[in-house]
Amino acid sequence: MDFAPTPEQEAIREAVAGICARFDDAWWHAQDEAGEFPHAFHRAIAEAGFLGVCIPEEYGGSGLGIAEAAVMMEAIASSGAGMSGASAVHMNIFGLNPVVVFGSAEQKRRFLPPLVRGEEKACFGVTEPTTGLDTTRLKTRAVRRGDRYVVDGQKVWISTAQVADRILLLARTGGPGAAGLSLFYTALDRTRCSVRAIPKMGRHAVDSNEIFFEGYEVPAEDLIGEEGQGFRQILHGLNPERVLLAAEAVGLGRAALRRAAAYAKERVVFGRPVGQNQAVQHPLAEDWMALEAAWMMAMNAAWRYDRGLDCGAQANAAKFLAGEAGLKACQDAVMTHGGFGYAREYHVERYLREAMIPWITPVSPNMIRSFIAEKVLGLPKSY
Repeated sequence: MDFAPTPEQEAIREAVAGICARFDDAWWHAQDEAGEFPHAFHRAIAEAGFLGVCIPEEYGGSGLGIAEAAVMMEAIASSGAGMSGASAVHMNIFGLNPVVVFGSAEQKRRFLPPLVRGEEKACFGVTEPTTGLDTTRLKTRAVRRGDRYVVDGQKVWISTAQVADRILLLARTGGPGAAGLSLFYTALDRTRCSVRAIPKMGRHAVDSNEIFFEGYEVPAEDLIGEEGQGFRQILHGLNPERVLLAAEAVGLGRAALRRAAAYAKERVVFGRPVGQNQAVQHPLAEDWMALEAAWMMAMNAAWRYDRGLDCGAQANAAKFLAGEAGLKACQDAVMTHGGFGYAREYHVERYLREAMIPWITPVSPNMIRSFIAEKVLGLPKSY
């Protein structure tokens, strides 16, 4: 059993960290304040070839695994870019896995290279306001009319839809249940649908949106695979997403812990650094241990996924542990700074606002508890 990162993973971490060093905390603070998408950062990641880390080489990517992508995303979040940096490229790393697995050769040639080169951005259109995680009950409908599908419905919490060129869209083409769902990867034309930004607590640099489709036409050639296979196809992106979110939560927690430890060494109260007090030391020590444990689970899940092994339990456990550990590390970083932790100039308040994202989404902690209870422990389904 070898827990050491491979030389390739070490090289990825070093290269990504080098790119991120060009975008310091002050830069991300400014992006957050202005609510502007970090185009320069996205472009830098694309130019270095990292948007294609999981895309097959024949389509311009590196053909590497989710483990390498996790190393990359942890490095981005850990740099201080947090979820703003991670979310700017997150969907483009894992989101097109259903296209890689189920798309035709023509679709892969058409869709993948522009994404890898950073010429196009993608968003993920699954969640709806009335169904939440009950994906098999999605109501957005796509009706075949000649060489096109006509889409009517609503999606919610769609990240990057203000800047995305394409959308991976799950819609109902048949009857009720999973068998009636189909997957499309198509142009997102904001002149033909309504995309409304959702004001939110944090990660202001990367938008979240509601999308309203009414008579929205999608070319039939943008259907991925066959009708009725969408739910099965989308599952190929869900476990990788959980792994990458876990990696991002760990990275964000590590960024917060690094700032907290540095401040605890420098801040002197009652003639001694506050970091000399066990009441400050112990929470930070616990955070380090929790983040390391979450990282090990994330890499375990990635290892299993990359080898074609079942990884649902591990991916969900990684997301749960990392979400909890990342959030607590950010809370403790604010508390270590005392009143200054509430001030934006110290950045830890931004980390805390962003730490809520991988804690809540794409599946809540309680839903993961229920999943593990049912699928791992064999207890009766509770939902």
